[in-house]
Amino acid sequence: MKLESNGLLVINKEKGYTSRDVVNIIGKFFGTKKVGHTGTLDPLATGVLVLCLNRYTKLNEILTSDEKKYIAEVTLGIRTDTLDIDGNILEKKECYVDKNDLEKVLKKFKKSYDQEVPIYSALKVNGKKLYEYARNNEKVVLPKKNVTIKKIELLSFEKNKFTFKCLVSKGTYIRSLIRDILNDLNVIGTMSNLIRIKQGVFDIKDAYSLEDVKSGNYELLKISDVLDISKIKVDNILKFKILNGVRLKGNYPNRILFLDEDGRELAIYKKDKDDYKVEVML
Repeated sequence: MKLESNGLLVINKEKGYTSRDVVNIIGKFFGTKKVGHTGTLDPLATGVLVLCLNRYTKLNEILTSDEKKYIAEVTLGIRTDTLDIDGNILEKKECYVDKNDLEKVLKKFKKSYDQEVPIYSALKVNGKKLYEYARNNEKVVLPKKNVTIKKIELLSFEKNKFTFKCLVSKGTYIRSLIRDILNDLNVIGTMSNLIRIKQGVFDIKDAYSLEDVKSGNYELLKISDVLDISKIKVDNILKFKILNGVRLKGNYPNRILFLDEDGRELAIYKKDKDDYKVEVML
């Protein structure tokens, strides 16, 4: 059965699923191939995965620009090829970290810096995904991305493990952040758990499990639920212009959602110099 649906669905991803697995499961449930997500979570990771269904897949770019909040667990004394506990172990040794030293280093990482992308990632270099280079044992220069660690704090500290919470910009790899923190401490370790607790306005407390969705216990969100955006209904003359992507004159807010007379979402327009242009056609 195909469920007619245009909206956003916030999933609390379970461990062991890839983001693509979740997209496929939800697509099958709603009977559509038009499902996209707004930020990959590795199989090890759990937490907030925002899905866009049908016409809402066009909102991906707007929603992926949001900052993200994580809780990460680090296990000391193990170094892996993937920078997480699921990878092949490259080195093992006893490591010890002083709590005060750790807190000082964490404070140092509240900054913007050029972060080296992990080789086991889907980022493309010369048309090929980085993990393909790794699997083929091919050499490649790993790119760097400028990221911002907006907040970071230690949550717990044990003999060979610690957890921290961080608020980061789009494109930040927490595995790489952990690697950089450990390098600063001159010890080895790996990410052993990761929870994305928030992405933009989407909070884990409002996310649904896959079982919730399958049992009908879910709610699809609309644009006005997640974006601070004004809405205006238009007549058929203006509707025709909007559906054809015509630039508009007027005195509107910087970003505006146009609706037809029946309340159907048409497009999001954004101010551009002296007029307005289409940002997302819905």
